[in-house]
Amino acid sequence: MRQHRGWTFLIVAAVTACATQMQSAGTGLRYPSDGAAIRAVLDTSAAGWNRGELPVYLYAYTDSATTMGPNGLVRGVNAIGDQMEKGFWRSGRPIQQLHYEHLEITSLSPDRALVTGQYVLSGSGRANRTGWFTTIWARTRAGWRMIHDHS
Repeated sequence: MRQHRGWTFLIVAAVTACATQMQSAGTGLRYPSDGAAIRAVLDTSAAGWNRGELPVYLYAYTDSATTMGPNGLVRGVNAIGDQMEKGFWRSGRPIQQLHYEHLEITSLSPDRALVTGQYVLSGSGRANRTGWFTTIWARTRAGWRMIHDHS
C-alpha cells in the first residue's frame, strides 16, 4: 500500500508540473512575468501618450528601434517620435487618447517576443481611429522594449 501512495504522489506531482508548464507554454515566454512586463510597458507608454508626455510614450522603444512609416522604414526612437508628433499630435498634445486591445504576446526566443493587437485612438469629438499592429520586443538591461513596430 505504501508503494501505491508513493506512485500516486509522483503522478500528481508530474501532472501538476505539466499543467504549470502548459500554462506558460500558451505564450512560450520564458517566465510568466514576461507577458505582464510587456503589458506594463505598453500601459506606461499609453498613459504617457494620454498625458501628452511623448518621451514616456517612446519609453517602450529601444533607441535603435524601427517602425513602418508612410514612406517606408523609419529608424531610431527620435524619428519615431517625430513621426508620431506629425501624424497624431497638435499643439504639443495628442489629438486623441490611446489604449490597446486584443493583445497577444508570443515568445520568439527567451529574449525576443512578438506582440500583436489593436490600438484605439478615441475622444476629442472625433471618430475612433483603430488599427492592428505587430511589434517585436527584446529583453534589454532596462527590461522589455520594442525593437520594431509595424502599425
